[in-house]
This record gives sequence, C-alpha cells and structure tokens, in this order.
Amino acid sequence: MSEETTEQVVEEVVEQGQEADPVATLTADLQRLQAEYANYRKRVERDRAVAHESAIGAVLTELLAILDDVDRAEQHGELSGGFKAVADQLNSITSRIGLEKYGTEGEAFDPQIHEALMHEESADVEVPTASKILQSGYKYKERILRPARVSVTDPAGA
Repeated sequence: MSEETTEQVVEEVVEQGQEADPVATLTADLQRLQAEYANYRKRVERDRAVAHESAIGAVLTELLAILDDVDRAEQHGELSGGFKAVADQLNSITSRIGLEKYGTEGEAFDPQIHEALMHEESADVEVPTASKILQSGYKYKERILRPARVSVTDPAGA
C-alpha cells in the first residue's frame, strides 16, 4: 500500500468515530490478504489434481477396448510369444497407474458398480447375485470408468 492509501484508510476509520491504530489496521489487512491467497492456492492445487485425474481417466477409458481384447485372447488361449509379453506389459502399466479391474462371479449385485444385462431366477441364491461376468468393470481411484456387465440371478419368488 502506498502512504496515501494508508492515510485514507486511517482517516476513514477515525471519521467513523473510532480510534484506530494504523499498524493494527494494516496488520489485519495483511492477514486477510494472506488468508485469501492461501485459499486461492489450495483451490488451484485441488483443481489441478482433479484435471490430472480426469485426463488419466480419459486415457484409461480409451484403453479399455484393448484390455478387453487381450482378456478374450487369453481366455481362448491365443496369447503366446511376443504378444503375451506386450499384453503383460500393458496390464502391468495400467495397474501401476491405478486402473483396477473388478467383478467376480458370485458377488452380490450392486447397481452402483454393475450393469445387469440378463436376469434369471434360482432357489440357490438369497439375494440378487452377479452370477456371470459378461464384461469386467474398471475403476480408477474410486471412479467407475465402466461398470461390470453381468448376468443377475434373483432369488426364486422374489
């Protein structure tokens, strides 16, 4: 602040009938500005982290089709030689980045993380169950990139 501005602030406070210590006034202003700057810096860091996670999530989402093809090739025994090494490296890199594959047969059906494509009824289950995983689900840092696509078995007579 320039001297002229400081004098104006002090004069305004004195005109309102209050006695003010110019040092206390300036200290309060400085503390307020420091707090505003600290909040701004925290907000920028938080926004930067969210943008970073969104960018990584977008790239991982684009890779899901390739990961599905690799899984299908592995299930059919077509993964061998150099292609197996590439597939293992791809799975290793995506896991290291934080991509998690989920969905196992027999777990309770959760509409938050599962997408039901087929329904059956059976007396063997007591709660709706993901009886068959048609396509694995993927998540990145607790964010669902793609829900697991499942066949659901409901309890008989429910």
